[in-house]
Amino acid sequence: MNSRAYPEYKASGCEWFECIPTHWKVQKLKHISFMQLSNVDKNTVEGEEPVRLCNYIDVYNKDLITADLELMGATATPAEVRKFMLRDGDVLITKDSESWEDIAVPAYVVGDHEGILCGYHLAQVRSNPSYVDGKYLFYSFYAMGVNDQFRVAATGITRYSLGKYWLDNGLFPVPSIDEQRAIATLLDRETTRIDLLIEKKQRQIELLQEKRVAIISHTVTKGLNPNAEMKDSSVEWLGMIPEHWEVKRLKFLFKNLDFRRVPLSAEERSYMEKRHPYYGASGIIDSVKDYIFDEPLILVAEDGANLLSRSTPLAFIAEGKYWVNNHAHILKPIAGPLKYWEGVLQTYDYTPLITGAAQPKLTAENLDVISLPAPPEEEQHDIATFLDHETAGIDSLIEKVNKSIALVREYRMAIISAAVTGKIDIRKTAGTGS
Repeated sequence: MNSRAYPEYKASGCEWFECIPTHWKVQKLKHISFMQLSNVDKNTVEGEEPVRLCNYIDVYNKDLITADLELMGATATPAEVRKFMLRDGDVLITKDSESWEDIAVPAYVVGDHEGILCGYHLAQVRSNPSYVDGKYLFYSFYAMGVNDQFRVAATGITRYSLGKYWLDNGLFPVPSIDEQRAIATLLDRETTRIDLLIEKKQRQIELLQEKRVAIISHTVTKGLNPNAEMKDSSVEWLGMIPEHWEVKRLKFLFKNLDFRRVPLSAEERSYMEKRHPYYGASGIIDSVKDYIFDEPLILVAEDGANLLSRSTPLAFIAEGKYWVNNHAHILKPIAGPLKYWEGVLQTYDYTPLITGAAQPKLTAENLDVISLPAPPEEEQHDIATFLDHETAGIDSLIEKVNKSIALVREYRMAIISAAVTGKIDIRKTAGTGS
C-alpha cells in the first residue's frame, strides 16, 4: 500500500493528533453527527413491543452489525423503538466497560433494521452526511489519537464509563466527503485482507490445540504401551483402559480445598498492590497484595459460560504464591504428579454434570463422583514426562502464531490510524487526485 505523506501539513490545534493535511479540518463529533446514549435494558416487560437488542458484546466482537446476527430478545416502549432503531451507516460504540482500554470500541451498522435497537452500555452515532461519511467515522473511532481521547476521558475505578459531554466534544480529523469515502474504501480493502490472514492463523491455532488435546486425551486414558492388555473400564467416557489400571471416583483421588478460597470484589482488588496472581474459573483474572496458597494445585472451573464453550481449559495448574476466588474448585492429588491429573481433568466431559442455564455451574458434589483412570503412580510420572515433551513443541508453535497475530493486529491498527489522521496520502491510490 502507498505510504507517501501529503505534500503539506498544518497544526491541528489539538494534542491528540498534532498535524493534519492543510486542506483537512478538526471537528467536534456533535458538529458532524448526532449522538445518543441508549437506556434500553435487557428486561422483558409485559405490554411493550418485542425487539432484538444489539448489546455491548455484539459491538465489541463484531466490526459489522448485520440482520443475520444472533441477538438477544427483549421488549421496549414505542418511543424507545423509534428512538434507538438501527439505521444503515450508524456507528455503535462501547461507552461502559470493566477496562478503560475497551472504551469507544466501534461497530458499523449495515442496512436499516426495524425491530433491532441499540442496547444499554452503548452509544449510537448517526453521521450528518453533509459533513462525514459513516464508514469513515467508524474507522476514526478505531484510530490512535482519536480513540485515545475517549479512553482517557472515561471515569471509574472498577467500571469505566464515558459521558455524553466527552463524546459530543470528541475531536475528529475531517477531510472532504469524497476523500473520506476513498479512505474508507481503501481501509475496507486492506482490513479485509488482514482479517483473512488473522482468520487463517487462528485456524492454525485451533488445529494445534485439537492436536494437543488429542495427544493428552489418548495418553492419559490409554497409557504409553500400545501393546498393553486392555479391559472394559465400565465407564462410558473412558471405554477400554490398560488391564492393570484402576478406576476411582475423584473424591478418593483428591483433597478438595474449596474451604480455603476467599472471593474479593473488583472494588476491593482495585485498591490493592499488585503482587500475586488472583485466580478465577478460567485462570488469572487480576493480581492482589496477599496470597492464600503457596503450593502447586489443580483448579477446576466451578461456574461460567466457559463450562459449556470450553474456550479455555476447564482444569489447569496454579503455581507459586496465589489467591483463588470462589469460582474455581481447588484440588490437591493424594498421590501422583499434577501434570497427569491435569491432563485427565482437561479430558473429562463435564457437560452432563453441569446445572443451570443462565449461569452454568459444576458443583463440588457432582465433581466428587466423576470416575477417573488411576494407573500406578510410577506410570503416572512416565505419562507426565511424555506429555511435557510432546506438548512443549505444540505450545511453542501456538505461542509463535499468537505473537504473529498480535503483530498483524498492530499493523492493522497502524494502517487505520495513519489513513484517518492524514499520515499517508491515499488519493492517488484511490484515484481521487493528488
